[in-house]
Amino acid sequence: MSEKKQNNISSKMLKLVTTGLFAAMITVMTAYICHIPYGANGGYIHFGDALIYLGAVFLPRPYALAAAALGGGLADLLTAPMWAPATIIIKMLITLPFTSKEGKILSARNIAAPFIAAVISATGYYLAEGILFGSFAAPLASLAGSAVQSGGSAVIFLALAAALDRVHMKNRTRQLLGV
Repeated sequence: MSEKKQNNISSKMLKLVTTGLFAAMITVMTAYICHIPYGANGGYIHFGDALIYLGAVFLPRPYALAAAALGGGLADLLTAPMWAPATIIIKMLITLPFTSKEGKILSARNIAAPFIAAVISATGYYLAEGILFGSFAAPLASLAGSAVQSGGSAVIFLALAAALDRVHMKNRTRQLLGV
């Protein structure tokens, strides 16, 4: 096997392993760490989205989508299964405002991205709740919980991103993953 082909296989394997690690961390952070139920609809506040955001800036887009879908979906299967189909779609969508192409985590796009992701998430869960419960008036009460959860995840992401940028983690990861 040529050295180039072997390096390509190693790079793909590292991306898959890193995707799996992000999915596992997202699951645990969403389902168990700071998991605060609210409302009668099965919703809960968590900070797993902060890890989805980090995955979106470290991983190439297809891998970030997979980590978000798997992590969020598994967390819901463990805690509130009826939400899993909507969560899988919504968590994939919230990775889209982020970019992994910048040399730093805190690029202008990635600073704005958590707030765009919050709008996507709140809208997605509003629609999902309206469909699941047959009313688009009742889900309005859940928007406050969505704002708290998304806002908390944004703050955690921005704090972690600033710390990781100080140690040049993005460049180290890009070299390791061959991105």
